[in-house]
Amino acid sequence: MKISVLKETMAGEKRVAIVPEALKRLAKHNFQVTVQAGAGLSAGYSDEDYEKAGAVVAELAGMMDADVFIKVQPPTLEEVDTLPANKALISILQPLTRFDLVRKLARQKITAFGLDVIPRTTLAQSMDILSSMSTITGYKAVVLAADSINKFFPMLMTAAGTVAPARVMVLGAGVAGLMACATAKRLGAVVEATDVRPEVKEQVKSVGAKFLEVKSDESGAGEGGYAKEMSEDYKRRQAEMIAKHIARADVVIPTALIPGRKAPVLITEEHVKSMKTGSVIVDLAAEMGGNCELTERDKSVVKHGVLIIGESNLPSAMSYHASQMFSKNIERYLFHLCDEKGLKMDMADEITSGSLVTRDGEILHARTKQLMEQG
Repeated sequence: MKISVLKETMAGEKRVAIVPEALKRLAKHNFQVTVQAGAGLSAGYSDEDYEKAGAVVAELAGMMDADVFIKVQPPTLEEVDTLPANKALISILQPLTRFDLVRKLARQKITAFGLDVIPRTTLAQSMDILSSMSTITGYKAVVLAADSINKFFPMLMTAAGTVAPARVMVLGAGVAGLMACATAKRLGAVVEATDVRPEVKEQVKSVGAKFLEVKSDESGAGEGGYAKEMSEDYKRRQAEMIAKHIARADVVIPTALIPGRKAPVLITEEHVKSMKTGSVIVDLAAEMGGNCELTERDKSVVKHGVLIIGESNLPSAMSYHASQMFSKNIERYLFHLCDEKGLKMDMADEITSGSLVTRDGEILHARTKQLMEQG
């Protein structure tokens, strides 16, 4: 089976979908890999690295005979035009919001698999790019904050007296939030975290953070490990709790996302005004509008004396290890989807059917179809 690994075209994207060390394992499963020239350079992998590992390196025009095209970011509409009809594409697709892309893929008769809509089940853990990239995002957010704040993170005993530790508040205890908690704790900060899912309390405590609870009988546990939309009463109680604690925080890292929806606003302008001058917010929901209402996507701005960092693609900033992790997820996904004859297309398999977005000119992903019909 022939695979073509495409070079990323999105501004600022430095990752590559498959790294050289994966090629021997892919070859054992009868995958023949062609890599677009220069695809791995920004991640630290040269064309020579790929050739030594057994790949063919070619320009785009020489890659069109592949059975499957693989990349990290969703293709542009222009990139879809270059893909031959009746071929397969594996990448992040964001189908719940990128309706124009989904329609284009269907018209082009591309069999498109969305890595970001693989069902988040136990069986699919090894293929879960969202968890892999969230691990990097949570870590990098703390590193950015530590570099930006005007304080030490740990408590220090110095000749000039005792230096108090920084206080870090994390909103959302998914993979990114838990990694942020663990990293901030390792750096010596006092860490607090909250989540709409009370069942994550023990996970928060296990990484050394204090869990801040909203007094409510309501649970925010949604499908696939995500949080769900909460009631207005819960949001009011949550805002009151955040207001109480955010004024003491030196760093705030909000991570809340709801699939297919604009990120919920958890930090209002009034919250920002209450924070200490020199404090930092690293908004991990910036790509979907931000959890802070003052966040500006892909910009760092100072509002009311608080630095608000709105980087939307932190994994790209750690492109070497991000590419390694992404590539490992792709490997496991390919081994699951394919056999010696090619794509198995087993629609009774929940991973295959759950991640298949378009095929034979049709839009097949149920949640995407539902959202498109609604608006």
